[in-house]
Amino acid sequence: MTDLTLNPTRNRLQSQNWIEKAGIGHILLALFLLIYPAMASDFFLTQIGGYSLVLGMIALSLMLLAGYGGMVSLAQITVAGAAGYVVAIFGENNSGVYGFGWPWWIYGPLAIMIASMMSALIGWIAVRTEGIYTIMITLAVATACFYFAQQNYALFNGFPGYNGLRAPEFFGVYWRDPVPFYYLCLANAVVAYVAVLYGARSTFGLTLQAIRDNQRRMRAIGFNVTAHKVFAWWLAGLIAGAAGILLVWFNGRISPGTIAVGPSINILVIAIIGGLRHPIGPFLGAVIVVLMQTFAIDLVGAERFNTLIGLVFLVIVFISPDGILGLWERFKPQEGRDNWRSFKKAANKSENQGRNA
Repeated sequence: MTDLTLNPTRNRLQSQNWIEKAGIGHILLALFLLIYPAMASDFFLTQIGGYSLVLGMIALSLMLLAGYGGMVSLAQITVAGAAGYVVAIFGENNSGVYGFGWPWWIYGPLAIMIASMMSALIGWIAVRTEGIYTIMITLAVATACFYFAQQNYALFNGFPGYNGLRAPEFFGVYWRDPVPFYYLCLANAVVAYVAVLYGARSTFGLTLQAIRDNQRRMRAIGFNVTAHKVFAWWLAGLIAGAAGILLVWFNGRISPGTIAVGPSINILVIAIIGGLRHPIGPFLGAVIVVLMQTFAIDLVGAERFNTLIGLVFLVIVFISPDGILGLWERFKPQEGRDNWRSFKKAANKSENQGRNA
């Protein structure tokens, strides 16, 4: 009886075409992002579009940990910076320190691997705590890495860092040119976004969310809570590492200022402003913060710029603790949500009837 009653429900889901599965919002957003270079100048293409995608990826790695795992990290820019330093040391630079000149297809995967391992190590330390203690540990790690990089001249070239870091040229394209760089950032962001979205619905993603909600119960029924959390940190390191490579190609340099405490907090602000409930949130927050960094400084001045960001942050969090996504959930049409609730209620009712039969 249950199968016969629920068959229309299953058939409805299976009969959806790819447009319905992807969602009209995703399709419209994808079309806009694809044609954006035709509408934007080189400045808006790189300084707004490309930079927002890079920061969004770093914030996405934080969203993966905080949104699905309940682990707030202030060390994601540090992980991205580790990948950036690998690029500077094993690639080419103009600082006269190291610069082994390896090709991008060797130092790129190496940078991502080292970043992911560093992230897993930080996670292995941080998962032994919860809540505010996790935040403090990751902040301590980020601060220690900043001062270590600033004072170490033998490996990190100290305060000046490395400059002259060029994006590679292959297929006859210089990938730091505005249009190629934008599409390179877009491709990486899409891969990271889809991977997180798919991973959240996988067995591992559902287990991680269950651990977030009640890790004591998950441990009691036999799950290795520590291993799942550390693996989530490793996955977040892959995303942050890829973003770190794009970040040094964007800036053309890396220094201890790149991984300072200020940028670490900015990543947290970006993630919270956009919303930690969905992978699109970090990218929304990145666009808002980058636009403010680019234009608001001309209106309020450099001295009051951080005050403005703080006020905007407080207003958004006060109005909607879930960020921009929370505002959308509050004001979007009710029809879709009501249909889904009715649909779910009918499915549960049919299942209960089947059990009683």
